[in-house]
Amino acid sequence: MTKNKHKKPDRKDAEKAVKTLIEWAGEDPSRDGLIETPARVVRAYEEYFKGYTEDPEDILEKTFKEIEGYDEMIVLRGIRFESHCEHHMAPIIGRAWVAYLPKERVVGISKLARLVNAYAKRMQIQEKMTAQIANAVEEVLAPQGVGVVIKAEHHCMTTRGVCKPGTDLVTSRMLGAFRDNAITRQEFLTMID
Repeated sequence: MTKNKHKKPDRKDAEKAVKTLIEWAGEDPSRDGLIETPARVVRAYEEYFKGYTEDPEDILEKTFKEIEGYDEMIVLRGIRFESHCEHHMAPIIGRAWVAYLPKERVVGISKLARLVNAYAKRMQIQEKMTAQIANAVEEVLAPQGVGVVIKAEHHCMTTRGVCKPGTDLVTSRMLGAFRDNAITRQEFLTMID
């Protein structure tokens, strides 16, 4: 789990910072519609960034060994996630495909979705998130191979800056058999679309 090296400000400090940003934008934070906004924003941030309180290895800890020798690809497709760009704190909305070739054990499929969320609910860049998900599956499950593909729209690019809506970024991380075996990799990539 990622540990913050700095002392976390308390709720009042966070609300004060939001109030300052409202004022900086040119609004009056004491206006009727904005009075409760600092508290609401802080509550929203607790939800947006709850991944910092989750340990991805703990999520994958419970596995099942009674798999009757199953050793074919397992793919959880189109896991929707919401994240935030660490450069602008703008939303990143996308989907993840997580695959692995089990050796001796499998994990419940909901755990793969929870793993994606644990990393998505942090300030992120997509490349890092893709690697984190694949590395966690490899480290905890020790499968024959892992494949992760993420497709996402970054609001830091679609709603500001170059303003190019409709574009998405695609990243992938292939480990073990997914990296070394072109047929395995192609089978996974075919399952994405």
